[in-house]
Amino acid sequence: MGNSLESRGARGRREWMAVLARTPRDALKQALDAALDGAKAPDYEWLRAPDIGLAMVRGRIGGTGDAFNLGETTVTRATLRLRTGDGGAPVGVAVHMGRDKERATLAALADALLQMPRYADRLQTHLIEPLAARIADERRRKEAEAAATRVEFFTMVRGE
Repeated sequence: MGNSLESRGARGRREWMAVLARTPRDALKQALDAALDGAKAPDYEWLRAPDIGLAMVRGRIGGTGDAFNLGETTVTRATLRLRTGDGGAPVGVAVHMGRDKERATLAALADALLQMPRYADRLQTHLIEPLAARIADERRRKEAEAAATRVEFFTMVRGE
């Protein structure tokens, strides 16, 4: 039973990390400010200050086949620890494509706060759920746009 709770918690964190990694800085900042509702976020210390580097992007032949190295992309990462004063200081991590250190800071802060029961429900409701809905809407819009340009090919067989 402990295993299922752990996996549910890991799945929840994996899901919110995916949302945080896909959210633009301005949207992330606005949503985090709204979720905190004017309250000041706890202070934090850097375990790894935001830095920019490269990561290899892997692709799959046909989307499901053998993996291959597609190329490199720029990524920004950051790791921080909240100073909560109660001994259970959560660690927040952020990694996203691009060169935006402030965005990495905001995402790492949100990740750490989401691990604290005091903030978790409010941040899920006011930060993660709206941002996830926004990402899903954008994905549906792009899929509809691509579907509008789809060309159906068919072959006619001549009977002789």
